[in-house]
Amino acid sequence: MRIALFEPEIAGNVGGILRLGACMGTPVDLIEPMGFAWDDKRVRRAAMDYIDHVSFARHDGFDAFRSAVGGSRLVLFTTKATQSAYDFVYQPGDVLLFGKESAGVPAHVAEACEAKVRIPLRPEVRSLNLATAAALALGEALRQTGGLPA
Repeated sequence: MRIALFEPEIAGNVGGILRLGACMGTPVDLIEPMGFAWDDKRVRRAAMDYIDHVSFARHDGFDAFRSAVGGSRLVLFTTKATQSAYDFVYQPGDVLLFGKESAGVPAHVAEACEAKVRIPLRPEVRSLNLATAAALALGEALRQTGGLPA
């Protein structure tokens, strides 16, 4: 199981997701370009000292990312999906893909994904914070696949 962030824009979200990856033993893939400088202190502040406990990789665009993860199934989390993330059946090798905070992913990235799911929300709200969505998604995926830390 992996988390992948497509062109993330907010350093604090990336830091929080790196911390999530450290705590859950899940690698994180960052698909560039990012909307902030990598040395932004907000990344380290959000990740705190956990950044040394997470495996992460930066990829120079979607094609480089796709090559790096090989044949892994891409599961896109998007507000445009109709299938609930809680009704979906995850597999241990899945890559949980999240789009950029302001715009999600472009059509060619969505089309490259084997599955598209959404986290159910009340109709009067638009979306969750990226780090919160990643935590909910990863928790359910690891629960289903028996991958939660002991």
